Amino acid sequence: MPTLVTGGAGFLGSHLCERLVRQGEEVICLDNFFTGRRSNIVDLLDFKNFELMRHDVVDPFKLEVDRIYNLACPASPIHYQYNPIKTVKTSVMGAINCLGLAKRVGARILQASTSEIYGDPEVHPQPESYRGNVNPIGLRSCYDEGKRCAETLFFDYHRENKVDTRVIRIFNTYGPKMRPDDGRVVSNFIVQAIKGEDLTIYGDGSQTRSFCFVDDLIDGMMGVMEQSESVGPVNLGNPREFTIRELAEAVLGKVETPSKMIYHPLPSDDPTQRKPDISLAQKLLSWNPSIELTDGLDRTIPYFREIIKE
Repeated sequence: MPTLVTGGAGFLGSHLCERLVRQGEEVICLDNFFTGRRSNIVDLLDFKNFELMRHDVVDPFKLEVDRIYNLACPASPIHYQYNPIKTVKTSVMGAINCLGLAKRVGARILQASTSEIYGDPEVHPQPESYRGNVNPIGLRSCYDEGKRCAETLFFDYHRENKVDTRVIRIFNTYGPKMRPDDGRVVSNFIVQAIKGEDLTIYGDGSQTRSFCFVDDLIDGMMGVMEQSESVGPVNLGNPREFTIRELAEAVLGKVETPSKMIYHPLPSDDPTQRKPDISLAQKLLSWNPSIELTDGLDRTIPYFREIIKE
């Protein structure tokens, strides 16, 4: 039976599809191509065990599958704030449609949730037991609250309908196949440095993030799907914490560029700190991210050089 990956042409989805396909799994990639890109999965189209389906998870669909990875949702502020109502629909109705399918066919299903459900955290680092500090009516709420509601649905379907669910909370992840225009801090800094533009830092650059390279994240995601001890939620991210200024300095140190750092006001509800407590993932999977930021940047910068040339 195939594995379904919703949002499979996006950044994380395309990496997951490639890993599954190369392992010999039969994969159905479902994407509406709002933020996903055909170029991310074009190399998989020649594989007989890969199928591409253009469809929006907001609309019902019927398939026969035994695993569902629900990754469909724009994940950067530029994209999820473009149409906030549609973002909420994607998280909530998409979850309902995927869970309904899992219930009908008896599939195991994983929800790609987010560290944004913790909002601007008052507990640091953030364990899964922390309930968060989220503004329910702010500009980021369409994403944060949509993902929180999706988690609610996953746990209700598990409790009420015995659906075999898993929930992961993904912290900042980066790597090849990110969109150069997604506005996320790693891609932003790399693109600006390559183009010789000044690196835009919001606030004073002292806010922190923990950056996980995509290969490590996919290892953790697949591990959570296949273990049977916990339905989650399980934090997945690299607990090494950096200030935004330190990230900018790291990028400038790797790209020969005249760029310098410039400062702009902090956007509304931007978290001041972000760091995962990954004790549960370590216990369940013996999982630890192995790729340090400096090595991850070395693997990511050449990708952006190539696509900017195009």
